[in-house]
Amino acid sequence: MRFFGLKSCDTCRKALKSLQAAGHAPTVIDVRADGVSDADRAQIVARFGDAAINRASTTWRGLTDDEKAGDPATLLAAHPTLMKRPVIANGDVWTIGWKPNVQAVYLGN
Repeated sequence: MRFFGLKSCDTCRKALKSLQAAGHAPTVIDVRADGVSDADRAQIVARFGDAAINRASTTWRGLTDDEKAGDPATLLAAHPTLMKRPVIANGDVWTIGWKPNVQAVYLGN
């Protein structure tokens, strides 16, 4: 299981703690410190498309209108913290965010 997130993100910290409490041992990839590989970024955009962009983020609000109109893959390459978090990859199962439907996948709730 791979966990793409930010160490400073409250939602990511909560999700990681819950996953570990449920017996999972995810490999954590901090999108700011570690970066996201081209292959992983392509997979995230292929699976989630435009939903991979966090439009509520401070980074998003700081972009120009031209930048906001850009391709999600290009935006994520230039600004990895724009990624909606966390993205969890567990084999062929990929999820984004930490809403109850995602929690159910990993926690069985």
